[in-house]
Amino acid sequence: MQMKTILEALFPNELEYHIDNSMIRGSADTKLGKVEIIGTVDSAAMNQLIAMTLANEILDVIAKGQKTPIVFIVDTMGQDSSRADELLCLNRTFAHLASCVDLLRRSAHPNIAIVLGEAVSGGFLSYGLMANQVFAMQSSQVKVMDLNAMSRVTKIPLDKLKSLSQTSAIFAPGVENYYAMGAVDDIWKELDGHLVENALESQLIHIDDFLTDDRRQVAEERKGRLLCNEIVQSVLTA
Repeated sequence: MQMKTILEALFPNELEYHIDNSMIRGSADTKLGKVEIIGTVDSAAMNQLIAMTLANEILDVIAKGQKTPIVFIVDTMGQDSSRADELLCLNRTFAHLASCVDLLRRSAHPNIAIVLGEAVSGGFLSYGLMANQVFAMQSSQVKVMDLNAMSRVTKIPLDKLKSLSQTSAIFAPGVENYYAMGAVDDIWKELDGHLVENALESQLIHIDDFLTDDRRQVAEERKGRLLCNEIVQSVLTA
């Protein structure tokens, strides 16, 4: 499904947006009032420019002091591979962007991320995965890296990773596996004009609860990460 079609289905009222350098910025009217739309499109390669632009947009919304909800649009192939971006993105501009989303959350702005296309590695981690809730299209592609790259990094033989990916969500890409691991709250198969506003409205009832990260508990319930809580508890009590 094309991005334009998805956005028009999710935001049926007074949707307006513009796209520049694989970044989307816009707004729409909902039953909660105006919501801001910030994110990436066209499988953006996240670089310093994109990270700093998104961060500034978030800070501008916070500075207005109206607790306006933000919808993050996610479609990124991950970090750009230039030398400058390799040196500065993950521990600099991406960290700054993630901090801005954290400030947004702590400032009680309702917020969600919607994965429209790709959600890969640091590009996803730096803002989409930081949101209070993450929703994904059924057709979206969510992953840290493909198995070939994972084999090169971990030195685990590719055949063994392929075997592990059949029984463990941790080793397997795909939106269903990220749902099992608690990283995705829901997979949207049918779209309508109430999904976004209902999700944002439900956050208002217990906005402070989202300051506690319960994804590992969710992952255990969904059988996506079976040993995580046990290991964490062992470390805490060691």
